[in-house]
Amino acid sequence: MQKVTGKQENSKMCFVCGLKNRYGLKARFYETENDEVAAIFKGEEEHQGYPGRLHGGLAASILDETIGRAINIKSENELWGVTLELKVKYKKPIPLGVDLKVFGRLSRVDKRLFKGTGEIINPDGEVAATAEGLYMKLPIDRIADFDREENDWKVVASESDPVEI
Repeated sequence: MQKVTGKQENSKMCFVCGLKNRYGLKARFYETENDEVAAIFKGEEEHQGYPGRLHGGLAASILDETIGRAINIKSENELWGVTLELKVKYKKPIPLGVDLKVFGRLSRVDKRLFKGTGEIINPDGEVAATAEGLYMKLPIDRIADFDREENDWKVVASESDPVEI
């Protein structure tokens, strides 16, 4: 278990973190004392590949987002990671209908790029999938026309936010 040291923003319609996206994963992201990003989400029936199992592409999506968010831990300026490469290894079936944890961390940072690794953990503690990613650091205005207010880009506190993860 790691102590949670902060919570990251959610948005309105992002497939991974959008709280108002009817079909999205609605993942919540936390920063930990070990300088990792931890995500909590629950795959639902509309997220399945095989019956009862999370679609592999959605497993890749949550890993990508979690690793990419790690660049903002202890960062003075908000940065965004644009994915250049993502390599995923699937190790175990990922069940639906249960809270899943995802961890991501940085493994290398330079002036323009960063690398990171991550994993999805099943409720029984087994590693279900791992990923390695390469990202380009960019400010949001170089990526998209992004209005924070319109997109509800903010930290949304909840009574269910963990103090340890």
